[in-house]
Amino acid sequence: MSQDLFVTDDTVRALADAAPDADRTGAFPWAGIQAVHHAGLLESTVASRYGGRGSTLKQAAQILAALGRGDPSVALISAMTIFNHLGQAAKSHWPEHLYRRLLDESRQRPLLLNAARVEPELGSPARGGLPATLARRTASGWSITGRKRFVTGAHGLTHFLVWAHTDEASPRVGTFVVPNGLAGIEVIENWKSLGMRATGSHDVQFTDVEIPAEDVLELVDPSVAQQDNRGHAAISLALTALYLGAAEAAQEVFIRFAHERVPTNLGHPIARTERFLTLSGEIDLLVSGARQIIFGALENSHGDAEQMIRARLLAGRQIRDAVQIAVRGIGNPGLNADIALERHFRDVQSVLVHAPQEDTSVTMLGRAAFDRWQRGQADQTKPSASLALLKTA
Repeated sequence: MSQDLFVTDDTVRALADAAPDADRTGAFPWAGIQAVHHAGLLESTVASRYGGRGSTLKQAAQILAALGRGDPSVALISAMTIFNHLGQAAKSHWPEHLYRRLLDESRQRPLLLNAARVEPELGSPARGGLPATLARRTASGWSITGRKRFVTGAHGLTHFLVWAHTDEASPRVGTFVVPNGLAGIEVIENWKSLGMRATGSHDVQFTDVEIPAEDVLELVDPSVAQQDNRGHAAISLALTALYLGAAEAAQEVFIRFAHERVPTNLGHPIARTERFLTLSGEIDLLVSGARQIIFGALENSHGDAEQMIRARLLAGRQIRDAVQIAVRGIGNPGLNADIALERHFRDVQSVLVHAPQEDTSVTMLGRAAFDRWQRGQADQTKPSASLALLKTA
């Protein structure tokens, strides 16, 4: 497999070695996160003005693809921090003192940030709506109360980025930076997913959690606080790269199995048979094709949201199909945890469940197609410039 930017084989191997146990127990994958931290990858997208590498979104996707080959759960937890640094590099929306303090902390331990946005009643903000979680003004800052769902890496995060509305006379909506471990924070262990088990994407209950007044990002009027799915298209596409890594790991398992399996009635590896040559070709078409789609779109989309949404859907579907072909081709051994293929199969089922989910993304493309047609119809009814001149002559 290709070696992606900044990520050594030793780092990928460390993640892969720890992945089976993390998947089995569902415990926070400290070993993998420590390997990512020691490699300096969590801060890979910190802007050069803060002394960082200033990696681009495409480079971040390359890192996630490599980490995904080792353990996609570790890659997903890491992605949340990597993307937050990328956001600060582009927008400078963090209070300067707070961001620099967090960077100082990151030199001593893994700094792990993640947004806590989804709520039991609201569901995903990608489908619209505003948070029920309340930020109440106190004498010294804010008091946060509410429940969040699917908080990836909940037990190991250093900071929750909690989306909430204020109790002001004219309420605003913003993201409140809440350090983990404060009084009033309870992780409710209800993550029982088919795959990506080590992400520990549990619910988190915040009850009167006190934070300083200045530790808040982008407080705005609710009318402009809706999630911008088109604006997030590039990040969503880059996130797909970690599942590409899992599919590449599955492809490697398939190839190794085909070369090591020698049935007595055949007398040579099944890799030499026409059937497995064809299966290998089908898997490579889908996996390598998904890599081309993801990185081609990140390189050439030039901010075209629909192109990136389309690329994400196509690549995600190909990733799922490729691993399914590998499992089906190997048969019963492919469903046994001993060769890891079944874990890769479970993990890649999550490729298109991240917001905006598959159905929302498809609807966005459908609406865009209708809009293009309507604009075309409108253009056809407009008189041409030459015809207008004739009428005025």
